[in-house]
Amino acid sequence: MKYLLNSAAAALLLSSATAYANDSVMAEMAKSEQWAIQTGDYANTRYSELDQINKDNVKDLRVAWTFSTGVLRGHEGSPLVIGDMMYVHTPFPNKVFALDLANDGKIVWRYEPQQDPEVIAVMCCDTVNRGVAYADGMILMHQADTTLVALDAMTGEEKWKIVTGDPAIGETNTATVLPVKDKVIVGVSGGEYGVRGRVTAYNLADGSEAWKAYSTGPDDEMLVDPENTMHLGKPVGPDSSLNSWEGDQWKIGGGTTWGWYSYDPDLNLVYYGTGNPSTWNPSQRPGDNKWSMTIMARDADTGMAKWFYQMTPHDEWDFDGVNEMILTDQEIDGESRKLLTHFDRNGLGYTLDRETGELLVAEKFDPAVNWTTGVDMDPESENYGRPAVVEEYSTAQNGEDTNTTGICPAALGSKDQQPAAFSPKTNLFYVPTNHVCMDYEPFRVAYTAGQPYVGATLSMFPAPESHGGMGNFIAWDNVAGEIKWSLPEQFSVWSGALATAGDIVFYGTLEGYLKAVDAETGEELYKFKTPSGIIGNVMTYVQGGKQYIGILSGVGGWAGIGLAAGLTNPNDGLGAVGGYASLSDYTELGGQLTVFELPGDAPSEG
Repeated sequence: MKYLLNSAAAALLLSSATAYANDSVMAEMAKSEQWAIQTGDYANTRYSELDQINKDNVKDLRVAWTFSTGVLRGHEGSPLVIGDMMYVHTPFPNKVFALDLANDGKIVWRYEPQQDPEVIAVMCCDTVNRGVAYADGMILMHQADTTLVALDAMTGEEKWKIVTGDPAIGETNTATVLPVKDKVIVGVSGGEYGVRGRVTAYNLADGSEAWKAYSTGPDDEMLVDPENTMHLGKPVGPDSSLNSWEGDQWKIGGGTTWGWYSYDPDLNLVYYGTGNPSTWNPSQRPGDNKWSMTIMARDADTGMAKWFYQMTPHDEWDFDGVNEMILTDQEIDGESRKLLTHFDRNGLGYTLDRETGELLVAEKFDPAVNWTTGVDMDPESENYGRPAVVEEYSTAQNGEDTNTTGICPAALGSKDQQPAAFSPKTNLFYVPTNHVCMDYEPFRVAYTAGQPYVGATLSMFPAPESHGGMGNFIAWDNVAGEIKWSLPEQFSVWSGALATAGDIVFYGTLEGYLKAVDAETGEELYKFKTPSGIIGNVMTYVQGGKQYIGILSGVGGWAGIGLAAGLTNPNDGLGAVGGYASLSDYTELGGQLTVFELPGDAPSEG
């Protein structure tokens, strides 16, 4: 297997493709000394060509400087670096800071939106935000209350802002946005409130709406062509979503879009996943509940769907499908393929052809997964592409008011939103995972706009008969569909990974450690405990000729919701509070950016 195009070469190639993508975004992403997009690049690889810090000297890392955000709760995402400016964001109230890296990190401007604090009550799993985006000299922030604001990158002045949703009916936002060409792609959170999922494209020039595509419902509202939108090589046909729901349940059917987005400029396709169907009680929504739990490929200009793949039909466990889609060009059986790799909450690692949606690999990336025996990979089978459900762990078959025990993974999945990384030097994916199981009892629930629409009681615990911890950090071969190495962790690894040309991979732990490991072997090379648990994503940049590593710490998120929100009932936090109760023995709240460097001055050029 051979990776055909490294990230720097790809970025340079894409930066010249002015007809395909936003010129400013592509130009800034092409500069390896910057971190111009949350995902590292449009392909979501989270790979950096920087190699001053490498596996031989990473042991000498030290703290260069720190910055307090002044905000508690969970700090997800990462800063951006454009030129000499670093942009740092926070969870609610979604502050943004512009720091001058050439002037001791002086605060050039700060932006603090005035939001109704009532929005906090309808945010499912902490008040997190996964970061700002950059395009056309603007910083884009999608706030918790669904206000999308464009700020002048140099002054912080508001250029325009619009409201994309309605918190009164449970619509909120936790995700970053994706600038593509002359548009910005925006999602919505709120599956636990019966929100009907969608993505919307707004024009970068003024914030006006360009197109909107729902996850469920009529074909015209989903931007689906019944004859040309494909699912596993066949047209989806008319009313593909409507036919899979009972009555009007699709109107409050979830499928929200709060995860990550990627983009292929050559194919002009945007990729993302849809979340769980509402409610969590599967008995209230018979059918496959299309197109929740689905990987979607859409035309960036029009929003029209090219192909879908539903990973967990008729979800019974809250296995949202929103995790990142990582795009690579690799060889399979001697043939170059445009691939998409996705690590789903359901515990399966998928590899698809991103041009056609053909399913190539579907294998468990945590050996504890027990709800399915695997996916039917026979294209001639009527169950092609479907996971075979184990009756013992089926909350639908066991029925309402029955506690189904020992399901692996738990609802937060074998991996949640914490993004993986890919190294073209090793052809491996580096995946932060959860090693957690659950008991799950569904019950009948009525829908009321703006009120929780969950319909299940959960409790979570470490995978039994294992290493005793709740997480692993793994290296994954996406063509063979197998784990190459695995590092056990005491708690879920809720931090986004970073791979670099220095042959190292970075990640953070819920106790607060930043760790660096050998990309080939997984050997731990460095660790440093930051002031709070890490659920942020590691990034890197160059300033003054010297490479730095940056990480936001600030415990929270779903795994840390008990600590972040002061919850003590074990079943609170949608079941997470009890499972992670001991986290408070290791860390405390506090938002901080920590930046690391090697000792000494920047290396001389030449």
